[in-house]
Amino acid sequence: MLSAMRSSAKYIWLLIFLAFVGGFLVYESSGLFGRAPITPSTAVATVNGDEILYTTWQRAIQQLQQQQEQASGRSLSLDEQDRLANQAFDQLVDDILLDQEIKRRGIAITDQDIEEAAKYNPPPQVMQSPDLQTNGQFDIEKYQRYLASPMAKQNGTLYQLEMYYRSELPKEILNEQLVAGVYPSDAQLWSAYRDSHDTAQVTYAVFRPGTTPDPSIKISDDEVRAYYDSHKKELERAGHAMVSVTQIPRVVSAADSAAAYAHALELRKRILGGEKFEDVAKSESADSGSAVNGGDLGKGVKGRFVPAFELAASQLKPGDISQPVLTQFGYHLIRVDSRVGDSVAMHHILLRIAQSDSAAALVDRKADSLSKLAGQSDKPQRFDSALKVLHLTATKAGVVEGQPLTVNGKVIPSVSAWVFRGAKPGETSDLYDDDNGYYLARLESVTPGGALSLDVLKEDIRVKLVHDAEIKRLVEPVTKFATAAAGSSLEQAGKLLNTPVAQSIPFARVTLVPGIGRVNEAIGAAFALPVGAISGPIQTTDAVYVIRVDRRVDADKAAFEKDKQLYRQQQLRMLQQGRVRDFLANLRQAAKIKDNRKDLQARERHASTD
Repeated sequence: MLSAMRSSAKYIWLLIFLAFVGGFLVYESSGLFGRAPITPSTAVATVNGDEILYTTWQRAIQQLQQQQEQASGRSLSLDEQDRLANQAFDQLVDDILLDQEIKRRGIAITDQDIEEAAKYNPPPQVMQSPDLQTNGQFDIEKYQRYLASPMAKQNGTLYQLEMYYRSELPKEILNEQLVAGVYPSDAQLWSAYRDSHDTAQVTYAVFRPGTTPDPSIKISDDEVRAYYDSHKKELERAGHAMVSVTQIPRVVSAADSAAAYAHALELRKRILGGEKFEDVAKSESADSGSAVNGGDLGKGVKGRFVPAFELAASQLKPGDISQPVLTQFGYHLIRVDSRVGDSVAMHHILLRIAQSDSAAALVDRKADSLSKLAGQSDKPQRFDSALKVLHLTATKAGVVEGQPLTVNGKVIPSVSAWVFRGAKPGETSDLYDDDNGYYLARLESVTPGGALSLDVLKEDIRVKLVHDAEIKRLVEPVTKFATAAAGSSLEQAGKLLNTPVAQSIPFARVTLVPGIGRVNEAIGAAFALPVGAISGPIQTTDAVYVIRVDRRVDADKAAFEKDKQLYRQQQLRMLQQGRVRDFLANLRQAAKIKDNRKDLQARERHASTD
């Protein structure tokens, strides 16, 4: 079979050559080649001396963007494009590191290995081909007949499969070596299960430092320098910027909500009348990620979704179709397919609540006016003038490189990526939009990220060390409070010493608890103290707590035993993925990686302004 694979290689390479020449001509005619010193042989990075070509990175980005756009059914924001660019870069670096490790370990495959894999272990994308299905299932015999046919040779399939397995089989062997011996014992499984299923509820008093540093605490320059020297890596910072942002929201009315609700009822009626849930989901659901699979949300433990969704699903029997369920995403129709212990399999249809056409048209016209008056301008006053004409206001907000901008808890698309793609103070962005409205920003100031000097950081470090000292100072007065509470009650001590006392929500060891936090010393104490006992001072990085355990419910061992094998599979996958992630992280830490992305992107920007 390999000889047949290779005999078709000349045709494949001819196609590759033609595609390369065509791509090169497009690349050259775009004006990038020659206007900036970036060529097809330019390296975007080197990894232990091995190069990643800029063109290879760009192809990887385009592939990820196409996949994401097809899955989401919409164009991507600049933030999403930057995230995928980073993802593509990281994957290329990982691939080189893995290839280097494969060579170091002497991992090799034979022609027989490739033939066996090609016959009996086809790639996932091949298994999804409609031409190789029988009654909706992949047909291995049909696939093997195709491999033996002249067509597989003529169209290059055999050669492509050989290249695929020469690349992937060594990685599979390395992966097997890395995860060998990873197997969670029953005791480890039970411990992990308890972390997410044991629950506690506490009453607590919290003591925090003041909002301004205590001037009586003196931190010497030697202490500041010692902290800087021992935390240099942690003190590296992403770029920061300040922007002014104006918004034109898409405000939905009660009538819009009623229309979406009525549409959901209509779809439910159609399903109950005989239409397949999956077919309706494919044509109607706004959740593009699940719609392509007929609304399938897969199987998983409780707690995967927002509370309103979870509550509605918990009240359904397998096969039931819910009434329309309102969440922050819109109205859902939910079907529970199966329920085994804590694991639930579900499908859903999502209908978003959208503006009426007439209201949307008004918003669109206002947004067009804003864009014409101020969009993409390097004159700061045009932004202010446009706001005045259109009766809009702006909000100042901080931006962190690599993170989407948020204003009052709402994500503003693309602004962060625009800032750190080379915008200059005083410039105004393009007009960006999402389901919630339109956005325009002006850059006020920007500070590049990276390793900062001691002179720049010393005051921040001093504030941090003062805060730590204030936390330690709180232990003595909190001890007096805890003693008073132990002699009476937490509530009485709170009244006597004018200290607020609150009760937590029920929580597991891994839960984020409002007012207390996540996975800290106070959370741990809630599962260590006897029920009814009042703790002494519990010091965390942010505050000092005194708690009383009001209630604790242990995980159900019988439920664990019933679902143990499913839980073992989940934990095994997590442990194996963790082992591989840790291995790659160690390879990265030891590698010599020269990252040229910012330099090349700066060249591109310079070329575009010539």
